[in-house]
Amino acid sequence: MAVRHLNPEGLYALPEMFTHVVSVTDAELVYVSGQVAWDAEGGLVGEGDHAAQAAQVARNIETALAAAGATPDDVVKQTIYVADYSPEVAPAVFAALNHGRRRPPASTLIPVPALYAPGYLIEVEVVAAVRR
Repeated sequence: MAVRHLNPEGLYALPEMFTHVVSVTDAELVYVSGQVAWDAEGGLVGEGDHAAQAAQVARNIETALAAAGATPDDVVKQTIYVADYSPEVAPAVFAALNHGRRRPPASTLIPVPALYAPGYLIEVEVVAAVRR
């Protein structure tokens, strides 16, 4: 499997937050449904705190990926939905989601008016590429 992370010249880059282009060949793709900041019992973690919720979402994603034999380093694309968004929350959200990864994946952050239930501020879905 070959994975290339590219930030081409001519595109403004924020390499600590995301990669513009991720190219994958010869891999199994793993799709993880949108994860929110709930614990194993379904309780909200980090009410009112984008960073705390992003950290819980990252833990949930790691658990989901492990079930498919993948790790956060295998994530090639993430889509981040953020309620109550302001530009100031983006660095904390990306820091929590990308913590411990060798390189950040291709990413899209989408401000939304609300998520599935009151209090939830972050939802993230990912695609991972795994060599089999």
